[in-house]
Amino acid sequence: MPLRPGRAYRHFSGPAYTRRDFVEGVPGSRVTFFDMGNPRGDFPLEISLVALQQGQIRHNALEAARMAANRLLETRVGRSNYHLKLRVYPHHILRENPMAIGAGADRVSEGMRLAFGRPLGTAARVSREQKVITVRVPEEFLEVAKESMRRAASKLPLKWRIMVERKGGS
Repeated sequence: MPLRPGRAYRHFSGPAYTRRDFVEGVPGSRVTFFDMGNPRGDFPLEISLVALQQGQIRHNALEAARMAANRLLETRVGRSNYHLKLRVYPHHILRENPMAIGAGADRVSEGMRLAFGRPLGTAARVSREQKVITVRVPEEFLEVAKESMRRAASKLPLKWRIMVERKGGS
């Protein structure tokens, strides 16, 4: 079954469904790493991708954003000169009740009003003003870090703002 567009799962209502022990066959998350670069480095700047609205981000979109940001930073800055951190985890299980197609399919779908659905992936629920990805860099790599956050934001479904903070305030 092909993936639906991200807009199909962007908004949510109701509580998150996270109990994997009750659902069989939940696919694993595609996000492989949550910390990249040099996590022990002492960097004065922190650039964050901040959500301007609440919503859900699927695990494959998070991985695409992480890869885009990390690739630019690794090639232009070097692995020891930055720390990229993904700050959300896709806990929420997405479910879908696949519609039957073909002759007589309308009769099959009659009694499926509140069907539970089959798990097809996971998503991270993001609230307004929440930081999703953060990069810490030295002063000379500020523009590269901003560009990496811009590229990451283009892979994600919500509206975003890039926030720059200096260590120790401001």
